[in-house]
Amino acid sequence: MVLVIESVRFIWLPRPITRPLTLRIHHIAIDFDNLEVVNDQQAKRFEVKLDDDVAIVEYQLTGSIITFTHTEVPPTYEGYGIAGKMAKVALEYAKEHNLKVLPLCPYIKAYILRHPEYKSIAYG
Repeated sequence: MVLVIESVRFIWLPRPITRPLTLRIHHIAIDFDNLEVVNDQQAKRFEVKLDDDVAIVEYQLTGSIITFTHTEVPPTYEGYGIAGKMAKVALEYAKEHNLKVLPLCPYIKAYILRHPEYKSIAYG
């Protein structure tokens, strides 16, 4: 499945307009079937490369506990399921490696609440 995203940005001018407003439209094609989530263990984050941007789920690993601290998707790509795909891959990683999850990141915490299959590995 390929999703084409069109983002529109309006430029706000605080004074009277003497020329037409500038309207920018960005066309972005995302192939969700081939969207690769990579665990960069050195940077301690799961990431997805998006052209010149990167979406991330940051974590800390302490013994058998993985603490998810932050999830971020570049504004142009927000709302298209990228964070959800990263959360699923990150939680599956924790499950496969018998790690308990401490979801300090609000997005990961909400994802666990919406997906009961991960409640058994989560603290809190």
